[in-house]
Amino acid sequence: MEEAKLIIDGKEWIFPVIEGSEGEKAIDIRTLRQQTGYITFDPGFGSTGSCRSAITYMDGEKGILRYRGIPIEQLAEKSTFVETAFLLITGELPTRDELTRTSVHLNDFSLLHENMKAFYQNYPSKAHPMGILSAMVNAMRSFYPELIDLEEEMNKTYLRLISKIRTMAAMAYRISLGERVVYPKPGLCYCSNFLNMMFDSIVVPYQIDPDLVKALNVFWILHADHEQNCSTTAVRVVGSGKVNIYATLSAGISALWGPLHGGANQAVVKMLQRIHKDGMTIDDCIKRAKDKDDDFRLMGFGHRVYKTYDPRARIMKKMADIVLSKIQKDDPLLDIARKLEEVALKDPYFVEKNLYPNVDFYSGIVLRAMGIPTNMFTVMFAIGRLPGWIAQWKEDVSDPEMKISRPRQIYTGYQVRDYVPMSERRQG
Repeated sequence: MEEAKLIIDGKEWIFPVIEGSEGEKAIDIRTLRQQTGYITFDPGFGSTGSCRSAITYMDGEKGILRYRGIPIEQLAEKSTFVETAFLLITGELPTRDELTRTSVHLNDFSLLHENMKAFYQNYPSKAHPMGILSAMVNAMRSFYPELIDLEEEMNKTYLRLISKIRTMAAMAYRISLGERVVYPKPGLCYCSNFLNMMFDSIVVPYQIDPDLVKALNVFWILHADHEQNCSTTAVRVVGSGKVNIYATLSAGISALWGPLHGGANQAVVKMLQRIHKDGMTIDDCIKRAKDKDDDFRLMGFGHRVYKTYDPRARIMKKMADIVLSKIQKDDPLLDIARKLEEVALKDPYFVEKNLYPNVDFYSGIVLRAMGIPTNMFTVMFAIGRLPGWIAQWKEDVSDPEMKISRPRQIYTGYQVRDYVPMSERRQG
């Protein structure tokens, strides 16, 4: 068995090395503090493995992403979001009968409890959809408390969440516009139903476009899981306290809300709006992006994990090309995005630094072209990520090795000091 040796002040300690199924290696330091009195210091936990997981494998150096061993390219081309969600949560692709039963349950669970609808009517009109979604998912615990620890019942809970989050998102959007709520139709698939609930109108009935349905399926598949990212880690940390699944997923939604995580595709659109408003040329954008002293940044280029082309970006680019050719929308922001992409892909500076357009760049373009408002972008991300969060929570709570999360710290404050009475404190 391979081991790692740590030497401090001439004293030696031995720690085991763990090897994953793809050959990745980790030093098992669970007894580090107990043996040595030291802890590791790793802000952001970029070099820390918090768990063993059989759900998602990614290799940022090689541009690899797989769910349960299946390459993301195959899932995006051949699968649907519902089938991919089943794969992530159960570990295997569904049989025809399993997929049919899953679809039936998703339809059966699609409506909200009547009393939940009252909450929507009382949110301020300018409330952000992510805040509403996080609160409503948490509130589901009060309306659907039957969390019996039986596999069949828990599977129904997972499906209830996946079904209702779609309804809640569309309902929040419609109510924010002061429009009538559109309810799910049993005859439509998961993605078609969402688009219809978002955009159907009495005056102009929404026409389901297979290419847009495919694009939405692909968008949600690509975002369904991404290893131990910020929101997934939040789900695992909160879940480690044996918190109910609704509150745990609500924490994941809140973590996803941030502009450095789920809000990245929204940041792309804001960048495009700034370019358009300021009248910047593409050459100006490229020049300013290269200048470290300039506050302008090209959002949606490069990735913290992927050191080569983001595999999801390549797939989403194809969807963007299809959607844009289908929509034929006169939108100056989309025109800017196309020109930026064309120049950045050829510019030596961006190529050498692997600053390729990432999935957020293309997904922002696709969502905007489909008519999804910018403040709904992170909500769309949350719907797609829900199966991954559920799978990670399920894996975490069933792992006998897992304990409640309790990171350590390096204290940098005052050493012990005495209390000073009010009369002796310096005033003003």
